[in-house]
Amino acid sequence: MTIRAVVRGVGHYLPERVVPNSEFEARLDTSDEWIRSRTGIERRHFAAEGETTSDLGARAAKAALADAGLGPEDLDALIVATSTADLTFPSAATMVQEKIGMRSGFAFDVQAVCAGFVFALANANALILSGQARRVLIIGAETFSRILDFDDRATCVLFGDGAGAVVVEAAKGKGNATDRGVLATDLHSDGSHRELLYVDGGVSTTGTSGHLRMQGNQVFRHAVEKLAETAHAALDKADLTPADVDWIVPHQANLRIITATASRMQVPMDRVVVTVQDHGNTSAASIPLALSVGKERGQIKQGDLIVTEAIGGGLSWGSVVLRW
Repeated sequence: MTIRAVVRGVGHYLPERVVPNSEFEARLDTSDEWIRSRTGIERRHFAAEGETTSDLGARAAKAALADAGLGPEDLDALIVATSTADLTFPSAATMVQEKIGMRSGFAFDVQAVCAGFVFALANANALILSGQARRVLIIGAETFSRILDFDDRATCVLFGDGAGAVVVEAAKGKGNATDRGVLATDLHSDGSHRELLYVDGGVSTTGTSGHLRMQGNQVFRHAVEKLAETAHAALDKADLTPADVDWIVPHQANLRIITATASRMQVPMDRVVVTVQDHGNTSAASIPLALSVGKERGQIKQGDLIVTEAIGGGLSWGSVVLRW
């Protein structure tokens, strides 16, 4: 008998304010056509004044629990993947824990920027396989609008706010690729590429939150190469091939990256869940958000084989293969 971390429920939340590309035209040398042609992004959501990352995460968490038919008392652990926590400490996860009424178990944050949800899901899988937890709620939540430099057209048009959540629970499997649940994970980081994507502030440096900085061309090159490699590595670990994949659910950073990665994997775009046009890059929230939207659209169904992959600052990157 093999224990697997099986998806029980999924949900998401987006702030009410929708920001179309045209909103940037008044203050920046840019246009809707320029943004669409280079990124595929048409609009994104920004959190309201006073609306925090833990607020977004709690709304997504409640939606995922409702989808799973569970309550907060059924959870053993809660993990929030974020780079934009409400405060330096305590963790956003403990704040979400309080907001959803989870009075037992434990909660903590994972910070791997845009790869955060993949790292958090891998950690949740390890907790379940080790017997430390039976049910884990994993949330990706971000308010990246709070760290954008709105005079930098190369970055401020790319990002949005939102949250997605997934509930996984321990279930018995046969120990082969037909099992539902997480089948393989593959994680990497390389700190020598820190300058390609970072925030120029922090507690022990400037004492401020800082602004996001990115060398877009270099990030693009690393992303296409590393995302395809990690996806292949995870599939190999599960004794599967790209031909077995029903859906790629990638980090939603840029449509050109998504398309190029799918091409390298030889997976057609009609088997890729794409939400970047509506949400922009929501960092750690993008994969769980896309999983929830994919299920809502009727794309993702029970038994489907899914590959998720992401890359973010660090650089940090990785992938998870799971059967829905």
